Amino acid sequence: LRSTSTIRRRATGTTGEPRFVSSPSPTSSATSTPLLALSGVTRRYELGSDEPVIALADVDLRIAEGEFVSIVGPSGSGKSTMLHLLGALDRPTEGTVEVAGRDLATMTDTELARLRNAEIGFVFQQFHLLARTSAVANVELPLVYAGLSRTERRRRATAALELVGLEHRLNHKPGQLSGGEQQRVAIARALVTEPRLLLADEPTGNLDSVKGTEIMQLLADLNASRGVAVVVITHDPEVAALAPRRIRLRDGRVSEGEEEPGGVAVDGRERAGHDAAGAGQDVAEDAAGHDAAGAAQDQARTR
Repeated sequence: LRSTSTIRRRATGTTGEPRFVSSPSPTSSATSTPLLALSGVTRRYELGSDEPVIALADVDLRIAEGEFVSIVGPSGSGKSTMLHLLGALDRPTEGTVEVAGRDLATMTDTELARLRNAEIGFVFQQFHLLARTSAVANVELPLVYAGLSRTERRRRATAALELVGLEHRLNHKPGQLSGGEQQRVAIARALVTEPRLLLADEPTGNLDSVKGTEIMQLLADLNASRGVAVVVITHDPEVAALAPRRIRLRDGRVSEGEEEPGGVAVDGRERAGHDAAGAGQDVAEDAAGHDAAGAAQDQARTR
C-alpha cells in the first residue's frame, strides 16, 4: 500500500460543492475475462417441507476490473444472496459464478478462503471492529495469518489508514471514533490486503446523510485512483445513483439501470430509512449459514 494525500483532498473537496462520482474506464476489454461473471445463476434454499425459497433466478451478470457498480433493491430482493455469491461465500444451486476467472463450484473451502483473503475486501454496515483493539490493530487483522512480520503488518496497516485519512487515529479504539471514522477503519481493513474487489454491503446504513456521502465519495476516489473494483449493495436508490453503473434487483432477478456517463453528483440529501427485512429472505439467509460478522472474520483467515 502506498499512502496518498490526494485521495483525502479529493474526498473533502476545496469548495464544499457537490462533486461527481466517476469510474475509470474498465481495464478489461470486451474479450478479456471479467472480474466477476455470473451465468444462469439460480440460488434456491430448501426449507424442509415448505416450498423452496428462490433467492436468485437465472441471473447473468458481468463486472469488469476497475468498475464502480451499485446493486440496488428492496428488502427480500436477493441482495444478501448476491453478496454471498459475489464474495465467494456461497455457491449457486444452478449456473456458474466465476471470481477472478475461477469457477467457485470447482474450488474447495480452503481455496475459497484463500481467494477471499487475496482478492476481495469486505465492508459492512455494522463495521465489525474489535472493540478493545486500536484502529491500526483492527486493520492488521487480515494480515495476521498471511505470514507477515509484525513490522510489515504495522507498516501496511498504517499506510491503509493514511489512505482513508485516519493517520491521526491510529491508536484510537472504536468507541473513541465517530461512525464515519469507524467505517473508514473498516474500509482500510478491506484494503490492506490490496484486493482487486471491494464489496460494500449497505456501507452508509449506520451513518447520517453527510457522513454517508463522504464514505461513498471515498469509495469512488479509491476506485478512480487505485483501480480497485467497487460493488456497493444497497436498498437506497439515492446511494445507488452515486455509482456510474446501476444494477436493479427485484424478486431475485436483475436488470440494468440507465447509466449516467461520468457519474452522478453527490448531493448529500436525506436518505430513506431501512425497510424491515422480508421474512422469506431472512429464512433463506439463515439457511445459507452466513452472517456479516463471519464474513469479516473470514477476511483474516489463511491465504
